[in-house]
Amino acid sequence: LCVDLADWEAVEAAVGAAGPFELLVNNAAVAELQPFLEVTRSALQRSLDVNFGAVLHVSQIVARQMIAQGVPGAIVNVSSQASKRALRDHAVYCSTKSALDMLSKVMAMELGPHKIRVNTVNPTVVMTDMGRINWSDPQKSAAMINRIPLGKFAEVDDVVNSILFLLSDKSAMTTGSSLMIDGGFLVS
Repeated sequence: LCVDLADWEAVEAAVGAAGPFELLVNNAAVAELQPFLEVTRSALQRSLDVNFGAVLHVSQIVARQMIAQGVPGAIVNVSSQASKRALRDHAVYCSTKSALDMLSKVMAMELGPHKIRVNTVNPTVVMTDMGRINWSDPQKSAAMINRIPLGKFAEVDDVVNSILFLLSDKSAMTTGSSLMIDGGFLVS
């Protein structure tokens, strides 16, 4: 499906018609980096719409379908290490990811009785095409990598494998958790 996640009516129509679902990964996000004193209303609104509002809305649609089917399910929301530690020029991004972590906990609490588990993965910089473009300059990346005990950024498979674990029955008693995929960034 290709849909503007900020358009709730379009999302409702597209996702509502696409089920039934047993698993959901919410991975869409934007990062409009601005210093705190320069944050614009449009950057704030776009970030709230995509990083938080879209997760809430898509998860509502899918969870309602899961409940109607009466089958257990799992939802994994892709958050960030930035939800746990302040980063310069990331006021909006850090805040929306922190809100996503708390939304996921509330979802876990409310959806648990329906046998739907909800967790987050919280990666460091991931070496996607965009990650390589934005973080391949050694001068820019050195400060971040120097704070990661494993000395490197995450690869896509590091995140995918963690998501697969949280979606699987191997994590049947895991809900409301945040799985850090940060190479130890938060312990440094």
